[in-house]
This record gives sequence, structure tokens and C-alpha cells, in this order.
Amino acid sequence: MTHDIQVGKQHYALGRYGFEGRFVSYYHQLREVLGLEPASVLEVGVGDKVFGDFIKNNTAVGYTSVDIAEDLHPDVVGSILALPCADRSVDIACAFEVLEHLPFEDCERAVRELCRVARTHVLVSVPHFGPMFSFSLKIPFVPQIQLALKIPYPKQHIFNGQHYWELGKRGYPASRLRTLLSAHGRVVRDFVPFNSAYHHFFVLELPHA
Repeated sequence: MTHDIQVGKQHYALGRYGFEGRFVSYYHQLREVLGLEPASVLEVGVGDKVFGDFIKNNTAVGYTSVDIAEDLHPDVVGSILALPCADRSVDIACAFEVLEHLPFEDCERAVRELCRVARTHVLVSVPHFGPMFSFSLKIPFVPQIQLALKIPYPKQHIFNGQHYWELGKRGYPASRLRTLLSAHGRVVRDFVPFNSAYHHFFVLELPHA
């Protein structure tokens, strides 16, 4: 089974796709991946290539991209549901804002594919709908204190041509995705960035790491 291309290349224009909060997410994508000190990374879903370009231009990490959209010029054209990669061929496999473009029942297969090709970790991020309570305190000479919590606000999700589901909406608590991921390893990091409330990150450590 494969899935169809949902948007054209023009979708990734600055101000439309590349809003301020997304650049905060790019920082966390890079921080989480590079903090694990991988020798190689596979990114599924290239988007506007900010993550991949930084890896290629500023690190010695081997980088490979996979996407179903040929016009985005990934290294390999292919689907997350059947990755054209050998078993354990990269240290880390990541899919940032990708899983929500699949029906949730297909996410198990996608995660299984990510885990198959990765040696140590799988990183994913997905939208997390709902208001957020945040508190920040900065006193001179004292480390900044930041606290952020998502406020439950159940709402029925309606497919908009791109997202089949989003965390925080009715029937999709964060625990549902966490449970799916935990069946394949240990979730060692699970957070919503303070300055990017819409994206929820999960770092999965694989049992054969």
C-alpha cells in the first residue's frame, strides 16, 4: 500500500509553511538528532529541506532523504510504508510532521518501517492541537524557568486534505501514539517545545541500540 502526494512544492513557501514556530521545531529536530551523535540519519519527508540542508552543510553526519514527492528531489523516492532501505542501514530514522498524513491505522506499519531501517533511535514529531498554558521567568544571574502544559480541549478532527488526525483531538490523546511507539522500544523523550506548542516530539530508543 502507498499513499498519494497531498501538496505541491509551492506549499512550502515562507510564511505559509515556514512560520516562526516551525523554525523553533527545526531547532528541536536538530538538537534531538545531533545530541544522539549519530553517524548517519534518514529523514522521511523532506518538507522545505531546512533540517537536511543544515545536517549536510554543517555536520559530518551522513544524510539520506526519502519522500514520495519526486518534485522535492529527495535522495530516494519512496513511501514510509515500504521504505526502500536495508535493515538497520542508518543510525537514526526520523519523520517530522509525517505520520499525521496517514490514516492512524497505517501508522503502525510506518513506525515499524522506521524501526526496521534504524540501528539506535527513531524520532517523530506530529501536530498537537489545543491551547497551551505557558509560564516563563527570567531573573538576572539565575537560569530561566519555563513551564508549558497542553490544556485538554477535545474537538472532532475533520480531514482537511492533508491531516487524517492530530494529537489532542477527540480519540487521539498523546498516550495513543506513545503506546504505539512503546511497542517497538523505549520512549526516552516526549515533549512539546515551549515556543512551538503545535508540535509534539517523541524520541524512541530501539531495543537493539
